[in-house]
Amino acid sequence: MIEKDFVTEGLKRTKIDEFLESELERAGYGGMDLHNTPLGTMIVVYAERPGMVIGRGGKTVRAITQNIKEKFDLDNPQIEVKEVDVPELNPRIMAAKIANMLQRGMHFRRVAYSNIRRIMGAGAQGVEITISGKIRGSRSAVAKFVEGYIKKCGEPSIKYVQEGFASANLKPGVLGIYVRIMPPEAVLPDKVEIIAPKVEDIVEEVEVSEEPEEETTEEVESLEETEEIENLEELEEISEEISEEEVSEEVEDSDDE
Repeated sequence: MIEKDFVTEGLKRTKIDEFLESELERAGYGGMDLHNTPLGTMIVVYAERPGMVIGRGGKTVRAITQNIKEKFDLDNPQIEVKEVDVPELNPRIMAAKIANMLQRGMHFRRVAYSNIRRIMGAGAQGVEITISGKIRGSRSAVAKFVEGYIKKCGEPSIKYVQEGFASANLKPGVLGIYVRIMPPEAVLPDKVEIIAPKVEDIVEEVEVSEEPEEETTEEVESLEETEEIENLEELEEISEEISEEEVSEEVEDSDDE
């Protein structure tokens, strides 16, 4: 019975989501959250243009609330409208925009690349856009466009990657648009941070490295002194040899005379 209640609750949530998506398509519907409170059922609606959801004097939101109460038998439903801060990072809004551009006759490659640039320019870590259907001719095909870094499996793909779907009705048939976005605030478990050393540590390392330089300068000076001494000794030996040769030459000249 508990499993049946979970399935029933999930089915009701999905139907409410589809109803709001069909009613608030022009307002840039970006999803909803449903919370059960002691006062009733709180529905938080995210939209790109919240003014169109509320309507003049709250007329639109009151009509939607009444329709939800009658169709889905909710206990005192209350709708709260919130504006989406960055629409480019909401996959449902971007999928709806791509579908709208395709319905106006734009080429699918141009649409995909232009929206990828917009999403990545908003700060997303990665994006994947998949367009499936009769995009090239009479036979159905799938075109996938990927940029950046995006997880496709494991817990990070379930926890961090946001997904959105929309459909575009064209003359050849229906196109399905599937958008997956890795938001900028997602911190993956395999991320490694390199901690920069402190200034004090750098100064200590520099001071330690300077000490052997002084020793080396002293060694160089001592080596230069020893080389000078050796050079002087060699010069003295050479001068002595020259003087001895001169003396021997003078003796020989005297003997010849």
